[in-house]
Amino acid sequence: MIQRGLVCLLLASMAWAQAANSNSTAAPGAPASQAPAGSAQADAKSSSPDQVPMDSVVLTIPGVCDAALATPAPTDCKTTMTRAEFEALVKAVAPNMPPQAHRQLAQRYASAMAMAQEARKQGLDKGPRYEEMQKLSRMQTLAQLLGESLREKAGQVSDADIEEYYKKNAASLQEVNLQRIFVPISKQPAASKVKLTPAQTKAQEKASSAAMKAEAASIQKRAAAGGDFEKLQAEAFTVAGMKSKPPSTKMDKVRKESMPPEQQSVFDLKSGEVSPLITDESGYFIYKAGEKTTPPLEQEKEEIKTKLRAQRLQDSMQSVQKMANPTLDDKYFAAPSAPPMQGMPMPQGASPKAPQSEPK
Repeated sequence: MIQRGLVCLLLASMAWAQAANSNSTAAPGAPASQAPAGSAQADAKSSSPDQVPMDSVVLTIPGVCDAALATPAPTDCKTTMTRAEFEALVKAVAPNMPPQAHRQLAQRYASAMAMAQEARKQGLDKGPRYEEMQKLSRMQTLAQLLGESLREKAGQVSDADIEEYYKKNAASLQEVNLQRIFVPISKQPAASKVKLTPAQTKAQEKASSAAMKAEAASIQKRAAAGGDFEKLQAEAFTVAGMKSKPPSTKMDKVRKESMPPEQQSVFDLKSGEVSPLITDESGYFIYKAGEKTTPPLEQEKEEIKTKLRAQRLQDSMQSVQKMANPTLDDKYFAAPSAPPMQGMPMPQGASPKAPQSEPK
């Protein structure tokens, strides 16, 4: 039938129309067009689609039918679509399409039908190129259906699954109130009109780094002895010559996964305990652990469900992608890899790593 293979053409037509509409603007001062009284648009507003029986014809395309290719073509050639058939089309093309877009879809579908019929008249539905495009279209459709199926299965998370995850991952769900001091790795260079030699600049940087390292060690000792974190943070910025306001030392309800890996050891601290110096390329960190709590299951339910759904989908996709490990002829594929082809199903990668927290 003519309807076969129309989905890609239909979507392309709709995308082209949307792009055209987004670039078009009304002439300045031109009044907005209004539908005259008694028009189809006005009648549609006064009725409800739910009142239309499922077997009623909602779309008629005159001049388009399978028999139109015959000679002579029948005079009563037309294609009709019932409400049930149209809603099946919507479900296949865009299940979440709002009702307001149904009219545009119907118009684009009619246009695609007419184009497909004309293509058949010109014999474009025959030959190796058509067959290859049909094969790719089937592959894309199957890949899309598989993706939808895997997403649906991954979303079937039961209360028992959530409770089991909560019990097994109680440690990762734990939240702790922290205090943190950040000591810059080196001092801000003072403004000077004297131009330093490379050797002098290097010596100055080395002295600056050594001074801040000593300052960080001093601050850590005083923090461990019960020093005020806010005052110590302010001192660190003053010694470093920082003109910006020191960051707040308070960090409430922090989870282990939100911390950089090299700083996650602070979760092993007992309440009231101060960490040793933790160093990275930006500077030195000193933490003090406060109260530790684990949120109740009800509070974490949706987040756990989201995590399980994402993990199951990723596992399913990776299982499928393990089969996509082709052997390529290096002589033929010696050229640099081309960018991914638009529209082709590509492997689903792992979720991107969350950005690490940085001192403000």
